[in-house]
Amino acid sequence: MSEDIAVVQSLDFFTPIVDDPFTFGQITAANAFSDLYAMGARPVTALNIVGFPVDDMDNSVLRDILKGGLSKINESGAVLAGGHSIKDDELKYGLSVTGVVHPDKMISNGGSQPGDALILTKPLGTGIVATALKRKIISPEELDTMVESMVKLNKYAADVVGGYSVNAMTDVTGYGLIGHLLEMLDASFMDATIFVDQLPVLPGAYKYADQNVIPGGLKNNREFYKPRIAVGSGVTELEELLVVDPQTSGGLLISIPGEKAEAIVEDLHANGVAEAQVVGEISNSSAEPRISLQK
Repeated sequence: MSEDIAVVQSLDFFTPIVDDPFTFGQITAANAFSDLYAMGARPVTALNIVGFPVDDMDNSVLRDILKGGLSKINESGAVLAGGHSIKDDELKYGLSVTGVVHPDKMISNGGSQPGDALILTKPLGTGIVATALKRKIISPEELDTMVESMVKLNKYAADVVGGYSVNAMTDVTGYGLIGHLLEMLDASFMDATIFVDQLPVLPGAYKYADQNVIPGGLKNNREFYKPRIAVGSGVTELEELLVVDPQTSGGLLISIPGEKAEAIVEDLHANGVAEAQVVGEISNSSAEPRISLQK
């Protein structure tokens, strides 16, 4: 818009992932803002997107969903500027969000350099654990931990990132860690190694994956990305499943010079991003960018 202001826009909406309407609203809003945070932008406005079965569901459900979304809009510092709703056979909720960033400080998913450390700010496994919830086999503790992760805004991680010179960043959502990392690698013409032992993982994720409690999106991701993954010795099938698990309101994936990794991880921990840790590294690309999974 000017020498000092660029606009970043995004939208996201989906069907309920948890039973509680207020919590569903919080998760959806947190998820919608993630694309802004991944580009270093500050949210300024949000618009509600609603599809609601008015003949089959009490309006109080919608009220609680919107209250949950508003709680996260307020937390982000943005303003709810309205929205649009339609009658729908299936409940859907989301946000269209707008943010601003200085053009010189905008972060893209391209620009990773050899020797960069890869830092992930939230645990993986929401797709698997949410599937266990749908099948009503999840424990209360596992549900609480998953919800706590999904409702957490990536604002706090992004605020820390703003104090560092990072080479690339993205958020991890429906394509899983592998899919979004490959987008980063394709844009940067680089390869990467993921250290599966260092991945933050939600409680129950490996257990349910071992019981074949996995979402359809995981299977699709695995099939699609399999040709571009090299699996090292000792990497288990469960670990292969985790890295392609579709995430809802996942964390930020940060590519930063290796010598700065320890400092930014400590800074993230000090600012409430407790699960952040180094999960991999960037290397020079072969003919086609690939990801190696290693112990």
